[in-house]
Amino acid sequence: MCMKKLLIKSIAEFCNGQCNIDGYINKISTDSRDIDENTLFVALIGERFDAHDFIPDVLSKGAKAVVCSKKVCDDERLILVDDTGEALLRIAHGYRKTFEIPFVALTGSVGKTTTKGMVYAVVKQKFNTLRTAGNLNNEIGVPKTLFCLEEYHQAAVIEMGMNHFGEISRLSKTTEPDIACITNVGTAHIENLGSREGILKAKTEILDGMKKGSPLIINGDNELLSQYENKDYKIIRFGIDGDNLHMKATDIKPDSQGSTFVAHYNGEKAEVYVPAVGIHNVYNALCAMCVGVELGYTLEEAAEGVKYFESEGMRQKITEFKGMTFIEDCYNANLDSMCASLETLKTLKKARSIAVLGDMLELGEFSAKAHYQVGEKAYDTGCDIVLTYGEDAVNIADAVINAGGKAEAYKDKSELTAYLMGILKENDTILFKGSRGMKMEEIFDYIYKNMY
Repeated sequence: MCMKKLLIKSIAEFCNGQCNIDGYINKISTDSRDIDENTLFVALIGERFDAHDFIPDVLSKGAKAVVCSKKVCDDERLILVDDTGEALLRIAHGYRKTFEIPFVALTGSVGKTTTKGMVYAVVKQKFNTLRTAGNLNNEIGVPKTLFCLEEYHQAAVIEMGMNHFGEISRLSKTTEPDIACITNVGTAHIENLGSREGILKAKTEILDGMKKGSPLIINGDNELLSQYENKDYKIIRFGIDGDNLHMKATDIKPDSQGSTFVAHYNGEKAEVYVPAVGIHNVYNALCAMCVGVELGYTLEEAAEGVKYFESEGMRQKITEFKGMTFIEDCYNANLDSMCASLETLKTLKKARSIAVLGDMLELGEFSAKAHYQVGEKAYDTGCDIVLTYGEDAVNIADAVINAGGKAEAYKDKSELTAYLMGILKENDTILFKGSRGMKMEEIFDYIYKNMY
């Protein structure tokens, strides 16, 4: 991680650590393999590892200092703290405080990374901007992102994820955002949070590190967020159908590469093109434009920024192959993102639409119901064929069949792949979607290599 120089004694003050050495560092690492003479190493403890075991090796490589909670050896370079995970957050907070630039934080049940990309596309038009890399959005990833801030940065866009209560609160207090966004409140991590109301409570922890009066940008069409009020903050709502919207989209016209629409804000309007398929990406674009306006952009300038969005990883990539359209969306899955992808399949459908859907993981007792609801959505959106892979995805197939549609459930990925290859024909539109652990990309990768 590259960063500006910090006094080692300042770092010790940030994390309430005991320190007996002078000097500077300009790199902070949690990886014992990534060490040089200018590095501060933070020895984290995880469920399956304890980085304190690597401290002697780190010191032998010449690390300038080590933050640890156990005195594993006698070395003046050790900075002792009570909890190294908490220390990492405190150090990141101290470093963030050395920058007087706008920080934008965002969270949500689905679409965080895509919205982050759109916000970045808008903000970078006027500011040299740092953004969260990939999905480094947890209590290790956010500090890593903040440590990448350099003197030349003029703004930062920070994604925040969570599994349990309190996590976003700690990330918000670490980052102290000037603007916060909540893309939606759905069912992701409902196993740990108990209900959608619990998820709302966890997401609004993003306010915990913000100054009163700061803008909170939320989806005004989302069932729970549309009712959310907080007089301590400036609430800005975006949407399409909701009431009391500040930023609204009308005249939406989708095509195979994205959508055009008209954005309305404060009596003004602007033509917008978002280069990403699906109505959910119209919402993401509206959110990004709200951020732009809060940073002083005109509506036209914010709209201009959206068109420079580029997707990351395996998030809804559209591939044309042998006269067929493949929608590759295999990064992750929950009820909301599954339904959004099925809407995209409906939009892009030419002749037949085929949905190849894998398990949504980590839903606990809600799993059977959520998968069944996906099946109902697949039928409602006119899927001609639904193929499922996994234990819980059987409920998707059951819902489709019970509604009168066509579906096949598979426990063996190779069998599903062979069947799919046998039925594919020109003008088919095929969606591949499932949780990351299901590795749904193995299906279309095999088809690309073996279908002649």
